Amino acid sequence: MEKPCYVGMIGAGTCSDAHYNIARTLGFEIGKRGWYVVCGGLGGVMEGAAKGCTEAGSITVGLLPGLKKESANPYIRVPVPTGLGEGRNLLVVSASDVVVAIGGGYGTLSEIGLALKAGKPVIGLETWKDIEGIEYVSDCDEALMMIGRLL
Repeated sequence: MEKPCYVGMIGAGTCSDAHYNIARTLGFEIGKRGWYVVCGGLGGVMEGAAKGCTEAGSITVGLLPGLKKESANPYIRVPVPTGLGEGRNLLVVSASDVVVAIGGGYGTLSEIGLALKAGKPVIGLETWKDIEGIEYVSDCDEALMMIGRLL
């Protein structure tokens, strides 16, 4: 049996409807391919990606900042309480084969930096600009092609 790809989906816990919908669409397409979504398990981009992936019938892993499984958004199938706060960002990156950044603030920027330092491929969609090492794409289709190419 082939091992699934773990796609780290990073972005703001509170985001615009547009970023939520991008994350949901991309999460759905990731799930359709039998890949898993790994994220911080909360709202915003993380919830959108998890919702889409779950709707496609695949697995979602949420590495939570606190100690309560119940804090995960309703689309996380494997909630993992870490008690590490923002330190969980390293776990999200470490567990992922490739990372996709959608929008985001400083937490997302920290995950981008950690991923690049660890040599993980990072795909950027409407996120921090002009960071060396990010493969920037303009839409979900391009992101999916890039994920497939990078695996």
